[in-house]
Amino acid sequence: MSVRLTAISAESLDVAAHVAAVSDSGTGAVASFLGTVRDHSPDATGTVTGLEYSAHPDAPRVLAEIAERVAAVHPDVALAVSHRTGEVAVGGLAIVACAGSAHRAAAFDACRDLVEVVKAELPMWKKQNLADGSHTWVGSA
Repeated sequence: MSVRLTAISAESLDVAAHVAAVSDSGTGAVASFLGTVRDHSPDATGTVTGLEYSAHPDAPRVLAEIAERVAAVHPDVALAVSHRTGEVAVGGLAIVACAGSAHRAAAFDACRDLVEVVKAELPMWKKQNLADGSHTWVGSA
């Protein structure tokens, strides 16, 4: 199928827009991944109060290239993926990925592959703000 949506955004991510982007009359399954900010991290001592995401200027291009590579491996799946920048509170969405296909197994596989490659390759950094006023940096989102 194709890549239908990729974005790096300072605005809240719209799950419904991602689902709609990968859905059409032949879609029998939509698999999604919602990456949310949690209040703890193995990289931090103490309670996480929020994250601040910073993207390299090439991040939009890299995200689109990642999605195209994953789409090439999963040709019967439509993909949509976006990642936040800026401050995201605990419980907020940091990444949304959706894969639409005629069949669930293909959608699940493609969605997982998309998220794993984004996490490994997107030039994105996060600053974890902690309840005691300190922070830690994590190299990739």
